Amino acid sequence: MAELNTGDGGGKKGSGKVRSKKQNSKVDLTAMVDLAFLLITFFMLTTSLSKPQSMNLGLPDKNDTLKDDTNIKVDQKRTMTIMLGADNKIKWFHGLLEAPEPNGKPTDAVYGKDGIRVEILKRVKSVAEYCAAKPNSKKGDGLIVIIKPTKKSNYKNLVDILDEMAICNVPTYAIVNDITPEEAKLVAVPNP
Repeated sequence: MAELNTGDGGGKKGSGKVRSKKQNSKVDLTAMVDLAFLLITFFMLTTSLSKPQSMNLGLPDKNDTLKDDTNIKVDQKRTMTIMLGADNKIKWFHGLLEAPEPNGKPTDAVYGKDGIRVEILKRVKSVAEYCAAKPNSKKGDGLIVIIKPTKKSNYKNLVDILDEMAICNVPTYAIVNDITPEEAKLVAVPNP
């Protein structure tokens, strides 16, 4: 039983009056301790903890049937392909891989603000200027980034690239898993 002593009872010593000695007053704190534990338990169970943050990613339904309109013509000056390889390796190129220099030249990059982000921001700006100069451009025209993770790349690298898409405000990007043999050779790690 929890209790609180409030001090001695009785009168002053040395005074002329004689008083009877009073009992020590005690306050029983058992009910207060029980109430405190009930309140702590209640707030622990009803409080929502921090919710995990996730990125919205729109994926097609698995039951979607491919139609004849799967071959969509896109201006290659608007596309940028980023390939993710093993050991945090990135290769990227603007336009088609088979295109003549400088569009199709694959280039190495690193993750972060001094690496691939600089290249993406350059392409976002240059493609926006290119689309604004075209007479029949639409409002949604802009850079299209094709992200191609290889089987040897890891999930962290994919999340890092998706973060770069959000940071750079890339209007359209897609994750594609069909990598041509030529592209696979670009990001292959040579055996020592």
